[in-house]
Amino acid sequence: MSAWVLAISGFAMLVVLHEAGHFVAAKAVGMRVERFFLFFPPKLFSIKRGETEYGIGAIPLGGFVKITGMNPEEEIPEEVADRAYYRQPVWKRIVVIAAGPFVNIVLALVIFFIIASGFGLDGENTNEIGRVAGDLPAAEVLQRGDMLVAVDGTDVANLRGEQLTERVSNLIGKHACAGEPTSGCEATTPAKLTILRDGARISADVTPIFDVPTDAEREAGIEPAMRIGFGYTGVREDQSVSDSANYSLDTALFIATRTAETFSRILDAEQRKEITGVVGATEVTRQSFEFDSRQAFFVLGVISLSLGLINLLPFLPLDGGHIFWSIVEKVRGRRPSLATMERASFVGFALVLALFVIGLNNDISRITGEGFNVR
Repeated sequence: MSAWVLAISGFAMLVVLHEAGHFVAAKAVGMRVERFFLFFPPKLFSIKRGETEYGIGAIPLGGFVKITGMNPEEEIPEEVADRAYYRQPVWKRIVVIAAGPFVNIVLALVIFFIIASGFGLDGENTNEIGRVAGDLPAAEVLQRGDMLVAVDGTDVANLRGEQLTERVSNLIGKHACAGEPTSGCEATTPAKLTILRDGARISADVTPIFDVPTDAEREAGIEPAMRIGFGYTGVREDQSVSDSANYSLDTALFIATRTAETFSRILDAEQRKEITGVVGATEVTRQSFEFDSRQAFFVLGVISLSLGLINLLPFLPLDGGHIFWSIVEKVRGRRPSLATMERASFVGFALVLALFVIGLNNDISRITGEGFNVR
């Protein structure tokens, strides 16, 4: 199956599960759900089952669940008024809204746990090539299973772990772009690789490029560098249940910290270039499926956790905004006016719009070399 199909399916799965969290919770507390859609209108396809219309929209930027009475000024038929969102106790509303991000966060923790317990964690890297990126220079020369013997005449065959990765990275890094490095620029000189394949010794020149990682890759600890696009085979080490749980929690905490840093990047011209949109996130997932399933699952876990956390920010139209105003209502003893919430939602809308525009601009720039000139 195509890596693109797998990537889009994976991203769609995260959206569906997020919205399913809202849907199931709403049904469980007695609210009326009118629509459950993957992607946004215009509508491409729908089918009605009971009181709910299920469908697929044309704009692949997320999904939505339409619950009766989400808008306090909405006209509601009398026969369903008692099941409207704003007629429910605050605790029910919070449960329904929090269920979407909760599903994404729990899913990420489960994915990280499965990676550690099912796949095992990489111990020391060996000099065997384990992954080759299909759209980077290494794809023209390297294959999985090749043994890396030397780089630019420097022997690396007997190195392992960090010593191997640091030595090779330093050797590749000596090949620089002309002037200030920019994403995708080629080095002025090629790196000479010596590999062992099926017992035969092969030498080949590969020109490194300057690779700027996406947000998801940065959250996995990858920094900008000259690269040719391959990964090593590590010695997989089995993990106990407790070790897998610790890995899951530690990884989630690390990614949560990096996700929080995303918003500070909006204020920095250089760091803005690293923000990734929906297209970029899907592309990272596609590349991961080309590498191996373990890497792909990890990236899906990163995206799922980031999706859950960002949705908890206390700004409308995000889920966290609905939770925030529900808490305000509980504390004050009365519902804030729609005008007040609409004015306050401008902050959240501006934030979401800024992330979307900058992310899409960067995605287009990476693909075509031209964006919207957002710097």
